[in-house]
Amino acid sequence: MGYLALAIFVVTLGLVIWQPKGLSIGWSASAGAALALLTGVVSWSNVGQVVGIVWDATLTFVAVILISLILDAVGFFEWAALHMAHASKGNGRHLFIGLGILGALVAMFFANDGAALILTPIVYEQAKALRLDAKATLALIMVSGFVADTTSLPLVVSNLVNIVSAGYFHLGFASYAARMVPVDIVSLAISLLALFAFYHRTLPKVVNVGTLARPQDAIKDTRIFHAAWIVLALLVIGYFASQLLHWPVAIFAGGAALIFLAIAHRSPAVSVPTVVREAPWKVVVFSIGMYVVVFGLRNAGLTHILAHLLSALGQHGGLASVMGAGVLAAALSSVMNNMPTVLIDALAIHGAALSHGIRTLMAYANVIGCDLGPKFTPIGSLATLLWLHVLDRRGIRITWGYYMRVGITLTIPVLAASLLGLWAWSAWAF
Repeated sequence: MGYLALAIFVVTLGLVIWQPKGLSIGWSASAGAALALLTGVVSWSNVGQVVGIVWDATLTFVAVILISLILDAVGFFEWAALHMAHASKGNGRHLFIGLGILGALVAMFFANDGAALILTPIVYEQAKALRLDAKATLALIMVSGFVADTTSLPLVVSNLVNIVSAGYFHLGFASYAARMVPVDIVSLAISLLALFAFYHRTLPKVVNVGTLARPQDAIKDTRIFHAAWIVLALLVIGYFASQLLHWPVAIFAGGAALIFLAIAHRSPAVSVPTVVREAPWKVVVFSIGMYVVVFGLRNAGLTHILAHLLSALGQHGGLASVMGAGVLAAALSSVMNNMPTVLIDALAIHGAALSHGIRTLMAYANVIGCDLGPKFTPIGSLATLLWLHVLDRRGIRITWGYYMRVGITLTIPVLAASLLGLWAWSAWAF
């Protein structure tokens, strides 16, 4: 049974990553789940367990992306990027740092997928308007895309991995933020330092920001733009209230998405049917299907191997637990994608013989590893594969070799600093 469960997982994951002939990730994961059911690797009760784990996470993710698509259509993110560009006052290095900070802020509230995929075309167009050479353009694109992933730690909604983990371990929105916002600040600082050290020679000292449009010119619907600030403020309040009310985060994110769809219904700048159609609905199907397949690994006892390893780490205290669980999650994410990894590790952490405090530390370390580990390889996350495709369509081809060289060089110090930051902050404040 163990070999069969592993074979189904490997084949399903391979189809999800490579997507032969454009095969949807939802169809691939569904086929794997169906095969696992037909062969008895999983049961229907396992399917119910999976739905209970992922429904809040996936619906929240879809709602956040819906909001992002509407804001992008009305020029919200372009407005923000232009503000950052003009704030640089023509200093190329300041522009580089500013775009990195913008990527972190967008990822914080709109998830790393939205930040990387929405900001990338905007940054590319700005680089064209600034008449930057290919190396400088690549540097700006890399800083906005890289930071969007490495700083997707602070809030539950900043990454789908975070939402799954918070739901599984019952981590409240405010409790999660209190633990991870300081860690994210560390991650942002080290990310920017590492990126600047890697790309500073390619950055122009002076850029002519006068060739860029004014920020206000990017706004395509002022009514929605102004209303957005009110709705987003209420949404953030709702996020924090979710812990006090013991309500799923999806209720607040979904409610905000419906409000945005309602106010955008008559906007000439937004095609609501297009926005709804482009929402990542396949992620819902993918999450359920892929996690059903992962439960096959648990049923076959394969996650118990990881549980024994984590139990051994837990005997050596907080630092060893954080570093071990985080590095393990990062390594697994880099070779088999962070979405199945986060649940495999969560199941192992849950099954390990650990104290409550160590289990909680490992849960957070798992998030860090699964958020940062995908930066080692292009297959670490589906968002990275899509990001590379978006760049390729614009004539910017990043080879897997280049991506891995940059990813390994930059991610190792960021991962180490973030895990150390989690351990130190938890030891001091919790």
